[in-house]
Amino acid sequence: MSGSTLPRVLIILTGMLTAASLASSHNYTDALSKCILFFEGQRSGDLPPSQRMTWRKNSALKDGSDVGMDLVGGYYDAGDNVKFNFPMAFTTTMLSWSVLEFGNLMGSDLQHALEAIRWGTDYLLKATNVPDSVVGVVGDPNGDHSCSERPEDMDTPRTSYVVTKERPGSEVSAEFAAALAASSMVFKDSDINYSTLLLNRSMQVFEFADEYRGSYNVSIGAGACPFYCDFSGYMDELIWGAAWLYKATGASDYWKYVRENIDKMDSTVIRNFNGVPVSYMNGAVTEFGWDSKHSGINVLVSKWVMTDPGSSSPFIPNADKFVCSILPESPTGKSVTYSPGGLLFKPGGSNLQHSTALSFLLMVYAGYMKAANKVVNCGNDVVITPDRLVSFTKGQVDYIIGSNPLSMSYMVGYGPKFPEKIHHRGSVLPCLDQHPQRIGCRGGDVYWQSQGPNLNLLTGAIVGGPAEDDTFQDSRNNVPQSEPTTYINAPFVGVLAYFKSLFP
Repeated sequence: MSGSTLPRVLIILTGMLTAASLASSHNYTDALSKCILFFEGQRSGDLPPSQRMTWRKNSALKDGSDVGMDLVGGYYDAGDNVKFNFPMAFTTTMLSWSVLEFGNLMGSDLQHALEAIRWGTDYLLKATNVPDSVVGVVGDPNGDHSCSERPEDMDTPRTSYVVTKERPGSEVSAEFAAALAASSMVFKDSDINYSTLLLNRSMQVFEFADEYRGSYNVSIGAGACPFYCDFSGYMDELIWGAAWLYKATGASDYWKYVRENIDKMDSTVIRNFNGVPVSYMNGAVTEFGWDSKHSGINVLVSKWVMTDPGSSSPFIPNADKFVCSILPESPTGKSVTYSPGGLLFKPGGSNLQHSTALSFLLMVYAGYMKAANKVVNCGNDVVITPDRLVSFTKGQVDYIIGSNPLSMSYMVGYGPKFPEKIHHRGSVLPCLDQHPQRIGCRGGDVYWQSQGPNLNLLTGAIVGGPAEDDTFQDSRNNVPQSEPTTYINAPFVGVLAYFKSLFP
């Protein structure tokens, strides 16, 4: 809803962004710097001289040799040593979107953000170097999870799982296309040749993903499941990829693809709840993350259809439903619940992945709404302004970095109190500088069982976060709460950049 005649409640909501209500004791500049630094701790491959997290060393230098490819590089997704390329590609997409929306607010951290993106895209190019194929995973997940080894001297199987025309994987391939298209825009002004390479590869990979349809759940089996099974189908990734390609190229065929296929996405979302698939009817428009791209599509597209009534449906109505499903004061059905301390929750583990991703979408949509002089009418005279989305998101950000019932920052190394026993092999086991001798499969168990803090500080890592009652168990064995992931941090980069600009 937009217009000049607004219900009285809007005045109340816009008034929430006063200096007093936005006053903050947090150092968003420090949080942003550390949020980006975390990605250096997740690097795989031959580390550059500029590496700042110096306790990490070179690792997995023969990746891809089993299939005759150079697959050295990229990121470990979380606390173990597998390169799951589906969430890695999503991480790269979100880092790129963060820079596209908020890069001008990052200051000196922009260069580090660009380096984080390029570390991902260099690897994505390698993983798509063979035509009509995409590498979906590197490292045998079961073998890797059976041992507790540092990435620097691990000896578990580094199996390469590849999707092909005969064994397709449209979701992982289309997410690659999205990441490559988004990143091509990031580098367009600074490195046109690299940007062109990324964009051309994106178009090739999207064509492969669309022409040879199928799920990587089936094609590479144990390489994907149960760790990163795709529960939402692959149409959302195909539409997401096409939307990013349209944004990058302006080619009408990609916009036509989005329009013609948007209604083909399932209205039922299946989410992983402690390893058990759970169905949510009509929940698609409120989902966003490494698996489900539904809300992200609507917010991304909304920028170019917000002022075009003929093209706004279903994107703007669905984006508005997404907003109303989150804001506490909205009378409509909710897609989230809230802890007593105010943190939003969705079912399943690693909850902060939802808090950071949804906060990012709300911040981006707030910007688009403000530019179009738009508000969202949730019914019963509840009208949501862009300022309200900013104030709501600030509450989520502040909770994550310490304004919560435990006064606990869930970002390692930020603030006086943060998790010290995170589930992360590189952080738990002594680094090569401390212990140059090889640590075997079970040789690290003694460190996992220690009651002391981890030996290496994984600065900037955002862990899975508290339980729904605001409690937190700082334990390496509580994986849903204590394990960091790249896709928790990636969207938070953009959100922190925005608040850095408000509170320099």
